[in-house]
Amino acid sequence: METFTDVLLVTANVGSLFDNVGDIQHDWLQELYKTVQSHKPQFIALHFQEVGGKDYMVNMGHAENFFWKIESSEEMKDFDRVCIYVDNNFQAEDSFTALGSMYFIHNTLNDIYQYDFHDKDYKAVSGHSKHVASLNGITTVEKEKFPKNFWPDFKWSRKGFMRTRWIVHNQALDLVNVHLFHDASNLIACNSSPSIYSANRKNALRYVISRISDARHPPAPFFLFGDFNFRLDALSLVQHLSTSADVQTVRKDSSDEVERIICEEKDNDHQVLLHIEEKLFAYLHQAVFRENNGRALLKYDKEVSAFYDVIQEESIHFPPSYPYSEEYSQPTQYMNTRCPAWCDRVLVSHTAQKFIGKRADDDDDDGGKKIVYNTVGPNVCMGDHKPVFLFFSLKTNGH
Repeated sequence: METFTDVLLVTANVGSLFDNVGDIQHDWLQELYKTVQSHKPQFIALHFQEVGGKDYMVNMGHAENFFWKIESSEEMKDFDRVCIYVDNNFQAEDSFTALGSMYFIHNTLNDIYQYDFHDKDYKAVSGHSKHVASLNGITTVEKEKFPKNFWPDFKWSRKGFMRTRWIVHNQALDLVNVHLFHDASNLIACNSSPSIYSANRKNALRYVISRISDARHPPAPFFLFGDFNFRLDALSLVQHLSTSADVQTVRKDSSDEVERIICEEKDNDHQVLLHIEEKLFAYLHQAVFRENNGRALLKYDKEVSAFYDVIQEESIHFPPSYPYSEEYSQPTQYMNTRCPAWCDRVLVSHTAQKFIGKRADDDDDDGGKKIVYNTVGPNVCMGDHKPVFLFFSLKTNGH
């Protein structure tokens, strides 16, 4: 018999929540619970990146409290099975990823099993299991930090991935928490199309896909959701934004290195249209990133297309998820640090797509609910990243 299990997948880079503990964190949680209440999922997966924030040595205690707050909240009380994995062992520099994953199973949902990567077997899920530390020796999760040789020219960072595998009503699926490399300098990002950073992310994501598809375990349909750090193609975007402007490239006196790029309008008293530095991206007409959900700029969002051979993604109808202002009173403003981009995504393997019940444009009521791909808390300050979620009905053959 065909059954439908309503699933909610959420990805959130929560680094700034721990650098700004207080109202933002409270509102963040309320917006998450609202999303849960409005969709009423039976299975929830929350994937977090940058757990503990930039100052993780100081903030890791706050991070643990944040996880316990969600787990013990009144809003989540109907989820009687919870699995938590938090990689917070920052002393282990070679393996620390700052990734955290939480899974909630509703009391109406039976037939849930979790894969043991050591025993290569599925085990029934019961009660609340919490694994907070290095995660070494925890056999129901696989975690890996990217190898150092990935970015020989850049500072090595705590990027990597974490995988769990589940059976929901006889259907196996991999849920993979991913955090890829960011753009260190706006100026370097503008040098070529695609940028060197984009090439690094492409290598890293190919690595993740090959690791979760290799011969160590039987293949399973997969969902990759996390902070991919995908950016707009900066070179072609800047050319587009400055077509009617005078562009000046200012170099450092001591070397030939570019220090800033300034685009001034030709008339209009030479008003500065766009000012780019290593960590500054100030565009006069910032509203273009929000108007019509930034739709006019989606053509510069090219990084995901390199993976269409193995994955697909629902259509994006929300503005870029990063970098939002961390000012409490400016929840829809972007910071002038980076070009706004759709960094946070939910990507679905072609094999998993077959089990997604009902298409958003499907009028036939086949038992599945509409697919929703959107942000959490669009009009509330959620830190510098808006969480992104995919809600859908998983089509399975239940008993």
